Amino acid sequence: MAKWGEGDPRWIVEERADATNVNNWHWTERDATNWSSDKLKSLILGISVENDEGSCEVTEVSKVEGEASINNRKGKLIFFYEWNLKATWTGTSKAGIKYKGAIEVPNLSDENDMEDLDISVSLNKDEPETPLTSLMRTKGAEKIREALGSYVGFLKTEFTQGMILPTANGVAKLQSTSQSKAKQDKTQISSSSSTAVPVNTGVKIPTCKFSMREKFLTSPADLYRVFLNQEMVQAFTHAPATVDGERGGKFRLLDGNVFGEFTELIPDEKIVMKWRYNNWPCEHYSTITLTFFDRSSETELKVECRGVPDNEEERTKEGWKRYYFEAIKQTFGYGARLY
Repeated sequence: MAKWGEGDPRWIVEERADATNVNNWHWTERDATNWSSDKLKSLILGISVENDEGSCEVTEVSKVEGEASINNRKGKLIFFYEWNLKATWTGTSKAGIKYKGAIEVPNLSDENDMEDLDISVSLNKDEPETPLTSLMRTKGAEKIREALGSYVGFLKTEFTQGMILPTANGVAKLQSTSQSKAKQDKTQISSSSSTAVPVNTGVKIPTCKFSMREKFLTSPADLYRVFLNQEMVQAFTHAPATVDGERGGKFRLLDGNVFGEFTELIPDEKIVMKWRYNNWPCEHYSTITLTFFDRSSETELKVECRGVPDNEEERTKEGWKRYYFEAIKQTFGYGARLY
């Protein structure tokens, strides 16, 4: 078993090989449950529709219950997912009157086509009748169906990035079988030989390394604290963030687009972190090292980035310049001298 991002169950990948398989086929089962739960919530929450009567919006996702996984069997990807979803919608009439109702999707499953999906929309019992209910049942339900369809697409593309499919002669192409086989194959996989030998089929993507330097008109101690203090991170990113500023502590910022873990901390001198964008192959983290140099009246920050996907180099550089360097200077006044 190989663990990526230890401590976060969404990044656990189980890999085994059938020792009795003379063709040397390997299978991999990847748990996509936690990733799917987050993705489904983000896709549904905030969906909105409007017409001449008013507007409606999905304001809460109260239940995401189920599971999802991907099986790699003989060079083919088999997708299994089954979800029961509940959400709340809020309507506002042109006159400003508020209404609340419920949404339920009981059968989001690999066994059902998207057009067969049941999307139940109702108005709360204590609410007076409103044409907005019809709006949610038509346009609202259609948008929800589209969002859930995009979840299936993301599951098959975004979550599977980096899955290497070994065969007897090399690396197989990504393929998927009909989803109706998922449960059958899952049963076959779980009965695999207990003498299976672990196989390392980790993520193999071309990466690069680069470094950047930037000067800030503050002390190393103050700049060091900016990266580890949750309130300060929220201030310069202008968004909610989660930051546990200790060795082994996790961070998540910019609406979940950036997250990682602090792996080494030397107070006022150095921060080393595992760092990634959320759309990188899901087991892949770069290593970012921040080194703080005292230059008398200012601090020079050296940022060393290793393991950044080749095609993400420019985006990563621009992201650090815009969302870290410039944002920190503008928020805390570390970029202008005062005379």
